Amino acid sequence: MSAFSRFTPLIQSLPSTIPFVGPEAIERQRGRPIAARIGANESGFGPAESVISAIREAAGGTWKYADPENHDLKQALAARLGTSPANIAIGEGIDGLLGQIVRMVIEPGMPVVTSLGAYPTFNYHVVGHGGRLVTVPYAGDREDLDGLLAAVKGENAPLVYFANPDNPMGSWWPADRIVEFARALPETTLFILDEAYCETAPADAVPAISALIDRPNVVRTRTFSKAYGLAGSRIGYVIATPGTAQAFDKIRNHFGMNRIGVAAAIAALADQEYLKEVTAKIADSRQRIAAIGTENGLSPLASATNFVAIDCGRDAVFARAIVDTLMNDHGIFIRMPGVAPLNRCIRVSTGPEAEMALFEAALPEVLKKLA
Repeated sequence: MSAFSRFTPLIQSLPSTIPFVGPEAIERQRGRPIAARIGANESGFGPAESVISAIREAAGGTWKYADPENHDLKQALAARLGTSPANIAIGEGIDGLLGQIVRMVIEPGMPVVTSLGAYPTFNYHVVGHGGRLVTVPYAGDREDLDGLLAAVKGENAPLVYFANPDNPMGSWWPADRIVEFARALPETTLFILDEAYCETAPADAVPAISALIDRPNVVRTRTFSKAYGLAGSRIGYVIATPGTAQAFDKIRNHFGMNRIGVAAAIAALADQEYLKEVTAKIADSRQRIAAIGTENGLSPLASATNFVAIDCGRDAVFARAIVDTLMNDHGIFIRMPGVAPLNRCIRVSTGPEAEMALFEAALPEVLKKLA
């Protein structure tokens, strides 16, 4: 297959890859529709009705570009968070923001510290910008804060990534330990605190905005993709000092936001009553998934996210067989961690009761088939 001959050496050295194979691709590959979409940590509960109404109202204006300054969304977020709009940068989901952060900090060959088995899309951006990944194994199915700090200092790393709560295990650290970690980092190390699941976490797992807002080397990334049910709208944001937040203006795609999605995000922020309702549904669904796992002799892990990791008690081959058989035989889409020893687990996203019932009925059949 021919390709353009003058790509950069870095691009020529990289494999063509997609960090996550989407459920649509799985449907195409396997020739059967998905009956239960509980693998991508989306919210099957969907957005609030008020948000759907805002989407309908905004649809007629989709011929217009979104405001390149994202003024209204910044104002709404600042009011909700108790910050200044200057503390906020907006981007195309956390994934897009992670790519911008890596681009701002990393030059080819520079070390970047993260956990072994943590969010693959971050690794994708690091490698794509020529960074050198330095990975720290999980400790007891939880990211190792002491190990991450030691790696940062040992490598003099300019960038470290840590998610709280964590994906793919669902584990979390209390807020005071996160703040302690941030304060222990060198001022020359930028700390990405990925809080994609902060709305589903216990209150004592999320540092107060004021606890880190004055630290130029901390960026907190958040999203409307999880609890707010807007994964398809691609709306994420960063909380940082004004100087750090303003740096995004130097490289971001100023017309990268979609107008309908921005309207949806503003409406979602305004409907906090729905957020309370949906996070309660997520918590109930987590319990449901855990109970299904336990009833089948598996070991669900405690989770502060919108998914549950379930220890299958064997190895990655067995976990992969469960994932594949659920899809092939029953059309149930789930995922699993990609790195040992985390990959002894499967990961099941929360969702409506109809999808939970399908999973409950299929899992014992799958385990019996694989016995």
